[in-house]
Amino acid sequence: MSIVCLGELLIDFVALESGVGVGEASGFLKKPGGAPANVAVAVKRLGYDSAFLTQVGDDPFGHYLAGVLKDEGVETRGVRFTDAARTALAFVALRADGERSFSFYRQPSADMLMRPEDVALDVIDRQRIFHFGSITMISEPSRSATLAAVQHAHAGGKLISYDPNLRLALWSSADAARTGMLGGMDYTHILKVSDDELEFLTGGSDVAPLWRDGMQVIIVTHGARGATVYTRQRSHYAPGFRVNTVDTTGAGDGFVAGVLVRLLDYGDDFADHLPEIARFANAVGAITTTEFGAIPALPTRAAVEAFLRANPAD
Repeated sequence: MSIVCLGELLIDFVALESGVGVGEASGFLKKPGGAPANVAVAVKRLGYDSAFLTQVGDDPFGHYLAGVLKDEGVETRGVRFTDAARTALAFVALRADGERSFSFYRQPSADMLMRPEDVALDVIDRQRIFHFGSITMISEPSRSATLAAVQHAHAGGKLISYDPNLRLALWSSADAARTGMLGGMDYTHILKVSDDELEFLTGGSDVAPLWRDGMQVIIVTHGARGATVYTRQRSHYAPGFRVNTVDTTGAGDGFVAGVLVRLLDYGDDFADHLPEIARFANAVGAITTTEFGAIPALPTRAAVEAFLRANPAD
């Protein structure tokens, strides 16, 4: 069993120091990133096969990123190259209030030009779980490509995971972002949102407006405070872990990967193990914050298990 992810693959330039905005940073470290790509790598490090579907530029950054995925053991047959646009870049800094500051360079980027015919649907056929995000839902033709892949996965009986991953600066307006992000939920079985995203999408802290037919689990993450898992019948809060945070980039993606691999571990009985699944995912996310960058900081299964042994549940 394995997991296929679809979405953006880009270069994160991470500020050398904390407590500043992107414009004030003295310099940056080049790190591979992109939320769905982070999930694909994290899944592989946590012990399951993964595949990735995207489009990057036929440029040095695009080939570097594809090489990173290959080196990590992620299947890249679904990675397309184009000379119509460059690979996306993002500059990231951690402000003094703990929130991240972003500046994106994608006018347009290669992933934005991915068409339905560019999606390797046969790669989806061989997987158990399909995971995607909202960034490729922002504009055409990548929106149609994403929906074609989601619909194909749904028709094939795959478990579908969705992380809306709000990046408001990339949308034309807040209303467009809200509509687009909600539109990705129609085929979703497992939904992960942050508490900030929940408030943005619903105007409050109640997950009820997010439920869709077929949706089985909603997980709301609270940053360092942990996460709350909801089914239609009950909820469970799993507290976070105290760590020496260096960079929060990729923590949410590590969390998602932690959820997905534990779903594969438990199979059809996963609903009986949601507290443990959330605790494991919290550990993956916490460990990811202790190093710079997303992909370089993602832990192995052995590292997560050692961390959990060192931090037993109360």
